[in-house]
Amino acid sequence: MPTPPHPLGPFPDDFTWGVATSSFQIEGAAFEDGKGASIWDTFCQVPGAVSDASNGLVACDHYHRLDSDLDLIAGLGVDAYRFSMSWPRVRPGGDGAWNEKGLDFYDRLVDGLLARGLRPYLTLNHWDLPEELQARGGWANRDTVHRFVEYACGIGRRLGDRVASITTHNEPWVIAMLGHDAGIFAPGIKDLPTAMQVSHHLLLSHGLALQALRAQGCPSQLGIVLNLSPMHPATDSPADIDRTRLEDGRLVRWYMDALFKGSYPADVLEFLGPAAPRIAEGDLAAIAAPLDFLGVNYYTRAVVSADGPWDVHRSGLELTDMDWEVYPEGLTELLVRLHRDYPVPPLYVTENGSAFKDQMVEGRVHDSRRTHYAASHIEAVAQALRQGVPMAGYMLWSLMDNFEWASGYEKRFGIVHVDYDTQQRTLKDSALWYRDFLCEQKTRRGSGLLMAAGA
Repeated sequence: MPTPPHPLGPFPDDFTWGVATSSFQIEGAAFEDGKGASIWDTFCQVPGAVSDASNGLVACDHYHRLDSDLDLIAGLGVDAYRFSMSWPRVRPGGDGAWNEKGLDFYDRLVDGLLARGLRPYLTLNHWDLPEELQARGGWANRDTVHRFVEYACGIGRRLGDRVASITTHNEPWVIAMLGHDAGIFAPGIKDLPTAMQVSHHLLLSHGLALQALRAQGCPSQLGIVLNLSPMHPATDSPADIDRTRLEDGRLVRWYMDALFKGSYPADVLEFLGPAAPRIAEGDLAAIAAPLDFLGVNYYTRAVVSADGPWDVHRSGLELTDMDWEVYPEGLTELLVRLHRDYPVPPLYVTENGSAFKDQMVEGRVHDSRRTHYAASHIEAVAQALRQGVPMAGYMLWSLMDNFEWASGYEKRFGIVHVDYDTQQRTLKDSALWYRDFLCEQKTRRGSGLLMAAGA
């Protein structure tokens, strides 16, 4: 069993440890029990859209294996499970009739977590927009903002008294830019003005949903999850430095400024020119609705060159199977910067993990590189805590191997191996290490409580 590269922590006794997944990536049962189509169901049918020509029809079959998967999670010793709800499973058309069988599935999921002593962390939108809403313009249509608020309020009434938190959107940058500018994610649109309008509508729907949930007395903690990275210039040339500032504006400040300052960054608006989004009066104030928490998804840094995409192999750093640098110090840098530049609420690392090529050998997966990745990034969170950053939790991505979007099933992020032919789950060494690490954390908590009681 690999050991951590250095001591980890210490962490506060109320620090939350978890694992994370998303609905489309694991559930399967794509059209069962009244579920409607999502934009990813449609996108998977486009030739060449998914590298291995796969889809989410079965995925990890989590829909049919719920109880055993919940037992698996509980066996890891985590405090919490971050999952997403499939909007088209619970409201197939995006509006109109609710699907009771879909809602029942999430009732059982949440109740099953609570029965096992686990806190549910719910995400409303992890990219699988109902296809019927996409047919009406999707996130580029301002009406979708209001359909999302209705959806959020319905779920808040159903589950808000039982879940620890409700996240509105997971990674709005990905939905906007990869889905509507690069076109490599669903719905596969390639148009920058559309992408920027989508980004605004996602943020607006987030703010309005928070206002509506609070108005109806939802007791859950409310927030949003952003994918963020520190931006480093490839060289110290003025051109690279200027380009790095712009790209930081497009990834980090566009979302953070809107959420915490009620404005979009002026340099990005100038760069966009006519591609900038249409903003109605009151929109920015709504977007800046107070957050109970902010989720940060971090995988690697970004290196920016004015001459075009930077070759990651030039750094000499270890690369994951996604060709992403292993750069844990970037997580500390990012968290400290967010705390320094913005009045942030408690922060969670809501996703952090790595894809590597795994081999099953005599029933075991010896994934020491994934273990080292997790341990070094957990220590990066500890370093942020030491510098005063209000860290509340860490969620490892991902619980299990799953459908990795445009990469299909070729990339494995899980700490649990999934045999897609048999659906057999096998804990990798990284899962065994995480379980042991969390056991140590709980032992330390217990020792602290005993000492306090003795005093």
